[in-house]
Amino acid sequence: MSFAFASRSAVRAHSAIFRRQMHASNAVRSPHGEYHHLPFAWPHDKKASFALKLVAYLGFGFSIPFIAGAYQLKKAGA
Repeated sequence: MSFAFASRSAVRAHSAIFRRQMHASNAVRSPHGEYHHLPFAWPHDKKASFALKLVAYLGFGFSIPFIAGAYQLKKAGA
């Protein structure tokens, strides 16, 4: 009987700790109290250059598997 009680209390304690750790973090606020949903400053006047850099970065990352696949096919002689 005491083992069952001890195991239940241990599970209860661990689940309480887990629930506390799973909560969302506080919203990021600037020194002026405004809410920012991004972890970096948005480039207000440089949107075109930011978009170009973002597309190049994401496009290169997306193309890596296709480049690797084409290389493997070419290497195999297919």
